[in-house]
Amino acid sequence: MDSKQLTVQALQKVLPDDISEEQITNLIEKPKSSDLGDYAFPTFILAKSLHKAPNMIAEDLVGQIDQDGFEKVVNTGAYVNFFLDKGNFSNNILHTVLSEKENYGNADEGKGGNVPIDMSSPNIAKPMSMGHLRSTVIGNSIAKIITKLGYKPIKINHLGDWGTQFGKLIVGYKKWGSQAEVEADPINNLLKYYVRFHKEAETQPELDDEARAWFKKMEDGDQEALNLWTWFRKLSLAEFQKVYDRLDVTFDSYNGEAFYNDKMDDVIKTIQDKGLLEESRGAEIVDLSELDLSPALIRKTDGATLYITRDLAAAIYRKNTYHFVKSLYVVGSEQSEHFKKLKAVLKKMGYDWSDDIHHIDFGLITNGGKKLSTRKGRVILLENVLNDAVDLAKKQIEEKNPDLKNKDEVAEAVGVGAVVFHDLKNERRDNFDFNLEEVVRFEGETGPYVQYTNARALSILRKAKTDDYQNADDLSLDDSEAWDTIKLLQQFPEIVDRAGQKYEPSVVAKYALKLAKSFNQYYAHSKILTEDDGLNARLGLVKSVSIILQMSLGLLGVRAPEEM
Repeated sequence: MDSKQLTVQALQKVLPDDISEEQITNLIEKPKSSDLGDYAFPTFILAKSLHKAPNMIAEDLVGQIDQDGFEKVVNTGAYVNFFLDKGNFSNNILHTVLSEKENYGNADEGKGGNVPIDMSSPNIAKPMSMGHLRSTVIGNSIAKIITKLGYKPIKINHLGDWGTQFGKLIVGYKKWGSQAEVEADPINNLLKYYVRFHKEAETQPELDDEARAWFKKMEDGDQEALNLWTWFRKLSLAEFQKVYDRLDVTFDSYNGEAFYNDKMDDVIKTIQDKGLLEESRGAEIVDLSELDLSPALIRKTDGATLYITRDLAAAIYRKNTYHFVKSLYVVGSEQSEHFKKLKAVLKKMGYDWSDDIHHIDFGLITNGGKKLSTRKGRVILLENVLNDAVDLAKKQIEEKNPDLKNKDEVAEAVGVGAVVFHDLKNERRDNFDFNLEEVVRFEGETGPYVQYTNARALSILRKAKTDDYQNADDLSLDDSEAWDTIKLLQQFPEIVDRAGQKYEPSVVAKYALKLAKSFNQYYAHSKILTEDDGLNARLGLVKSVSIILQMSLGLLGVRAPEEM
């Protein structure tokens, strides 16, 4: 039983029967200062029914509460304040963490249910920019968090590998490119043609007609067009893989837009058979006006299908293939209208499972307050950012620990981890400006700070030259220095659950920062390696902190070097 449940049960025995366990749980507060205890229960809600002043009610309750498991229970004004039994509590938590290790915080809420996660999804022939970072690392972290809660994530890289942009690319390549140039530096040169196409098309609108004609050839199965498309796709995927390897991100499926080309006719036929398809100015739509949404455009006047048609086909395919319990789309907030329409059309088609689709939206990364744009060439390449972050990390490692053996490996883990952690510590819906120097600092609210704290904990354990604490019966700590850290260790399962319910990795990142800060304060004020009766308990605390910091970093997709 956790400490909050213990407090709820103690109250339940003495409170009127008409106050439910859920009400008590919701009313319990955590005092701002530990001087006021670990939990507090406000009695204002009882004043009316008991016809007494709240402070008198609090006083009466204290006299009736069974104090077993608590150091003391007192009243402060209208509050009943609970002080947990530090020794007993710390002994239980440390034994639990040390025995369960990486299974601590596991739950079976998902019961093995499949959860496809549509994430990352870069466009072929365009570089992975900082704009792609968010979908990639948020999706990856959510996959790890829900795995811990008993779900089975299926990570899908829904590649942008179809559409008129490929017509533009073919035109650009044929006019200004060469095979040798593309093979020498695939993504950058393909991007160069794409940017030049948009620039030239401003004064030569006929280029747009050529691009449309080439895309039509692709759709009609023209061999030259498809060969170029296949080549661009293969080269792009090889380049993307380099970045994914550095981020330690893998996928279960690379089925992109092109995969659904032969699946859209069935979708359109179903919409038609249900009597939902209407003509509007030559195009075909599904009317969603009763939901205050603009129409879902299913087929354009020239017969071409749109994103929503593909996404309908993808949603139905995923349901039929994976029989999912939830389906997540980690896509920017600007697409929220699109996903409302997607769910609305599926619902009208009679698919009630559309309620299990969730748009996991997120804000923008800006640079100097400005949005990043591929079309105008204002793009910050993700690979370059990772390289710069690793260089910065290496510089700091050279200063802090010049004799470190595997400097390059550690610098990679710290630099890349810093970029990932910085993204995930921000609540996903927030926009944020990216400043590399702030991101890769070893102090402050950064990934390297958490990694360094874990490395420090492991260093203490190496110096101890004993692991007797693993089998010690008594791991009780009753000093106030350790208390905040102990309480944070207990919160980890609740943190994982909250992050999973909200699809919010920042809950884990903020917790990791809090735990690291608390442990560093403990380390600064305690002589951990003193040979006395409390040594095993203190080492048990250090090991538990390391276990949970590593798990927290792992849930964010950040590596934890043993030395830094």
